[in-house]
Amino acid sequence: MLSHGFATVEELVPAPGLRVDVMGLGPKGEVWVVECKSSRADFAADRKWHNYLEWCDRFFWAVDADFPTGLLPPDSGLIVADDYDAEILRMGPQAPLAAARRKVMVQKFARHAALRLQALRDPAAVGKVSAFSP
Repeated sequence: MLSHGFATVEELVPAPGLRVDVMGLGPKGEVWVVECKSSRADFAADRKWHNYLEWCDRFFWAVDADFPTGLLPPDSGLIVADDYDAEILRMGPQAPLAAARRKVMVQKFARHAALRLQALRDPAAVGKVSAFSP
């Protein structure tokens, strides 16, 4: 996603009970969500992905070249990846977030990224942060 100008974070929680695999923040404030699936069973077990749509401007599936892509909804984005790179084969439809929702997501993204960086610098501080988390 970096080649498209997006910074990413993993395992961001947009709302209680939801955790997206990858969230990307674009140069113009675009919010993309990418759900990574490793197998047919992994996809079949995912019952929450519809709930992610209201938290992003575009939604994508990321799979490897052997994944049966016919299982994936055709009205969603598709990224095929290997150990070295990935390619967007199909753009997810654009569904722009409302301004208030975008502000919330950009703030969540920033806080998530900052806490991850802080944990790298000061691993002992990680437990202290949970007391201040919303």
